[in-house]
Amino acid sequence: MPAKDIYHDAVKNALIKDGWIITADPYPIRYKEVKLFADIAGEKAIAASREGKKIVLEIKSFLSRSPMRDLETALGQYLIYKAFLSIEHPEQKLYLAIGQKIFENFFQKSAIQFVLQTYKVSLLIVNFEQEEIIQWIS
Repeated sequence: MPAKDIYHDAVKNALIKDGWIITADPYPIRYKEVKLFADIAGEKAIAASREGKKIVLEIKSFLSRSPMRDLETALGQYLIYKAFLSIEHPEQKLYLAIGQKIFENFFQKSAIQFVLQTYKVSLLIVNFEQEEIIQWIS
């Protein structure tokens, strides 16, 4: 079983506060002979339909001395998960969950925005201290 990110519980609590039901913690992603684990899966009922919105989250703290190196690692993991989910569970939407501070101080840089747009990375911005969702970016 993979180790939980330092902010795992803060993100999970933020989702619950926002009305999400946690359906898996961690969430296994299988494709052929490969089995990986994303951090959390959740579902939220949509009033107009029986089918809810389904998400999978990979949580990253970005606490090392090099946020760029953290991004390189997170992006590789995100893209692998996204590829496998597109085949096995296309109804699941993958998000990279990050903190509000790293979003404001690093992810707003034009070079980083270019990478995120190029690879169509969806973000969930969370205030870790308040355990609140700040923004969904698809």
